[in-house]
Amino acid sequence: MMKEMVLAVVCGIACTTATAGDELVGQVRQWRQGHEPVVVRQLSEFTAIPSVAEEASGLETMAHRLQAELSQRGFQAQLLQGGPGVPAVVYGELTTPGAKRTVVFYAHYDGQPVNRAEWAVDPFAPVLRSGPSPKAPSLDWGHLRPPFNPEWRLFGRAVSDDKSSIVAFLEAFDALKAVGRAPSVNVKVFWEGEEEQGSPHLADILRQHQSLLAADLWLIGDGPMHQSRRRTLYFGARGSLDLKATVYGPLRPLHSGHYGNWVPNPAYQAAELVMDLRAPDGSIRIPGFDREVRPLTAAERESIAALPPVEASLKREFGIAHGEGDDGLTASTMRPALNVVGLQAGGPARAIPATAEVALDFRLVPDQTPERVRELVEKRLQDLGWTVLRVEPDEATRSMNSKLVRLDWGHGYPGYRADMSSPASRAVLATAERTAPGPVAVLPMMGGSVPIYLFAKILDVPVIGLPIANHDNNQHAAEENARLQNLWDGIETYAAMLGELNW
Repeated sequence: MMKEMVLAVVCGIACTTATAGDELVGQVRQWRQGHEPVVVRQLSEFTAIPSVAEEASGLETMAHRLQAELSQRGFQAQLLQGGPGVPAVVYGELTTPGAKRTVVFYAHYDGQPVNRAEWAVDPFAPVLRSGPSPKAPSLDWGHLRPPFNPEWRLFGRAVSDDKSSIVAFLEAFDALKAVGRAPSVNVKVFWEGEEEQGSPHLADILRQHQSLLAADLWLIGDGPMHQSRRRTLYFGARGSLDLKATVYGPLRPLHSGHYGNWVPNPAYQAAELVMDLRAPDGSIRIPGFDREVRPLTAAERESIAALPPVEASLKREFGIAHGEGDDGLTASTMRPALNVVGLQAGGPARAIPATAEVALDFRLVPDQTPERVRELVEKRLQDLGWTVLRVEPDEATRSMNSKLVRLDWGHGYPGYRADMSSPASRAVLATAERTAPGPVAVLPMMGGSVPIYLFAKILDVPVIGLPIANHDNNQHAAEENARLQNLWDGIETYAAMLGELNW
């Protein structure tokens, strides 16, 4: 069992303080039970601020609000500016007398763009509902007394990704203060405002403030918990690289009856391009693509094997018959992935379209790099007869080549996996195990992507994920929501990391 294995490794740290951990969690839980309306109100207020890329004023408002929240709690808080038009990083610092370690708590306060027509109500007018469906009855929680039903959900953009983590941190800090408990570490906070845009300025900000951000550990409050609802730690995250491929056909749309079977159809060619790169079972048809992939260690494989099976319940939840491959969910997310996230061609008229677009999403694992992936993808397409372009083709180019594709690459970043056996890793595992009600789900790497490799590379520090969001939170989609029990658990987990963590 993973729990026994972890406790055996870290017993020197955990066994002497298990009682203290239980006591702390009990105190924090009792405090939270008396403050549930306050906690939900704070999350609702944060969610009501439209801090998305399209709302520059909303991002600015959110940054100043968070700076004020930290200042009110005694932090030395400031906004780290990345240049004109770049959302500020909210930074805070609190020194604990006698502490020998410094921990940075990371989250992002920006959310994904919204299509308001896809939401039952305004995504920036948070609604508390009695269940996970956007059709579940709404609740006037302002007039309800605790205890709140832990299965209630608060709906709104960025409510779980990542504003729940920010609220959990703040409320955990308040709970510790209320029960007379000082942090066990020096605390730094780093809340980013452009993660959903790929963090294009993060590296520059980290380099510019390298001495200010010096620490022994970064804890990342981003991502969902394991589908089993166990409290979760992840020790890495896959990298990300976006690609938009535009396939070109005739100069204008043509009648499918008059010209079908003769004029090349870019919609079909786009499907052909996908099949050139990806097999039906999800494997990647690019020679050499996995050559740089770092194998999992024995400990990482054991942590995956210790996870409870969730595939059967997820199939029912998602309404699917089977997965793409034979591996389980977590094992599948340890591999690189090529996902088709968008297809667009033609319209309502029965015509051969002039162009077709395919949006591709690569998920990278250590030790792949975006530069190498771009090189391999373009070589694969060229070897299969595609003419790869960087710009819109002119008529001469179109008339001379039958397989034309323009590739527009995103910035991208590599994946990362921390050493699960390092002193910091063992301390975090021990703290999580002491304060959780059951086994902790330990993931060598999260399937989603967070640019955490930058913290490790630039700041030379271990990075560990501390997610609290429910797995069914509709992250990045309409009707994003936060389950209250996840928020309650998150407050306890953050309180433990603030008040018990040490090594």
